[in-house]
Amino acid sequence: MLLYAIILFVTAAIFLGLSLSIYKGNIHLIHDYHQKNVTDKAAYGKAFGKAMLVIPITMLLSGSLALWDPAAQLALWVLVAGLILGIGCIIAVQRKYNKGIF
Repeated sequence: MLLYAIILFVTAAIFLGLSLSIYKGNIHLIHDYHQKNVTDKAAYGKAFGKAMLVIPITMLLSGSLALWDPAAQLALWVLVAGLILGIGCIIAVQRKYNKGIF
């Protein structure tokens, strides 16, 4: 489970960097067609960055659980639930600011 935790920690660091960058206003990291109908780009970037932050937090939690319990079936369930929640948050932001998912 150590390898699982390491992979999640590295991936979480990448996603954390991306989400913070988007939150600070670098929305060019989001594809153009996701921003087609967005009028308030600053608020959209902050909301998208916050929504995306759920994903690395979930990865860090899942990796920590995997280190704590070698059987770590709970770590996998936490990861799946967190990814579903994170994607749901991103979809909610897309619907609010872009008036649709795409």
